[in-house]
Amino acid sequence: MLDIEVIGLEALSPGGPTAVEVEELCALALSSAGIAEGHVAIEFVDEDRIRDLNREYRRLDEPTDVLSFGIDENGVPAGPRELGDIVICPAHTSDVREAVVHGSLHLSGMDHERDDGEMLALLSELMRWIA
Repeated sequence: MLDIEVIGLEALSPGGPTAVEVEELCALALSSAGIAEGHVAIEFVDEDRIRDLNREYRRLDEPTDVLSFGIDENGVPAGPRELGDIVICPAHTSDVREAVVHGSLHLSGMDHERDDGEMLALLSELMRWIA
């Protein structure tokens, strides 16, 4: 079973996704990548926080739309798999729903900077399904 924790929904503008919708989007992306169980935290943050994280972990001193931090690739034998954290800055994304799916696909192990277009193709397909 997937355990998806949503933090900071107050950072979203009116009309943004609800916690339930964020959970469903994340679950859709992960299940499309063959992941059916584990814990994910999704946090919505302001520009200062995403900039700090981007600077610390990617050495880019600028805000960005979404960052994913994978934690446990194989699961812990005595407990549930900790998939990782997704951090989204609504002020820097044109589509928060797409950012949730994008970050979730990264947690599944996909990486558009290293693959041959598979991740972005899947992202595009999933976004057509939810439109």
